Amino acid sequence: MGLGRQSMEALMRILPSKYTQGWSHEVHLLITVYWLAHGLSYSVVSRAFHVPKSTVSRLVHTGVEKITALRQEVIRLPTAGALDEVGQAFARLANSPVFSGCVGAIDGCHVRIKTPPGPDGQDYLNRKLFPSIQLQAVCDGKGLFINTFVGYPGSVHDTRVLKNSRIYKEALYPPSGYCIVGDGGYPCIERPVAIITPYREPLQGRVQSRFNQHHAKARSIIERAFGMLKTRWRSLFFRALEVDHTFVPSVITACAVLHNICLTVGDILEPVEDAGDIGVVPPRPVRGE
Repeated sequence: MGLGRQSMEALMRILPSKYTQGWSHEVHLLITVYWLAHGLSYSVVSRAFHVPKSTVSRLVHTGVEKITALRQEVIRLPTAGALDEVGQAFARLANSPVFSGCVGAIDGCHVRIKTPPGPDGQDYLNRKLFPSIQLQAVCDGKGLFINTFVGYPGSVHDTRVLKNSRIYKEALYPPSGYCIVGDGGYPCIERPVAIITPYREPLQGRVQSRFNQHHAKARSIIERAFGMLKTRWRSLFFRALEVDHTFVPSVITACAVLHNICLTVGDILEPVEDAGDIGVVPPRPVRGE
């Protein structure tokens, strides 16, 4: 799908306007975004833009890294003054004032990769038996990513990914008195990250059942955010990328940055119905917090 005109103009305003290897700022970004949107080989992009294949490769890599470098500016935690507004958004999502203290929703997704060579390649097989790398993300009540952590192999459990992320290790978020919501794959804990999960089956009465219903509504925003990400970058999220797996974390982080830019300017794509599982890609943890 790619970016709309408003999003593209916003990206060009945010990124430093420098010429790259003799190519204009606009051409550089257009080639990068075109490649991200279509997931095509460098040869196909080369023919589309009448640019040498080797140049396309260099422009895509530098373009993705430039967009990824925006993550601290674009993917950021809410300020203290914005927390009540974020909480009210979750209360509306949940249709319950009980969730006004919720200021985020956390989940993970798997992005398909080619099995890395060597004996460690099997570590990337997830429970659905395809190789992937994980993206852990926290979003606000509008679906904006406020924290991302990319890089763990698909076989690693959500809880382990969480415990190795900065948001957990450094108790970055949420502040005292607030919480985030997650599904049953996460622990229900108060510290160092306050996470509220649903009651486990079998449920004990109507109170627990109603709570789980409200909780699911609040948590659905992170699923919607992932769905929008998949819809915009379908070619990337529905097949293994034709790039080295070490480059994939940057690609995923760049897509998350662009997702936030799009939502900020009102360039919104509704999630597709057949989204299914999504995920992230590469071999090393740490690319994108």
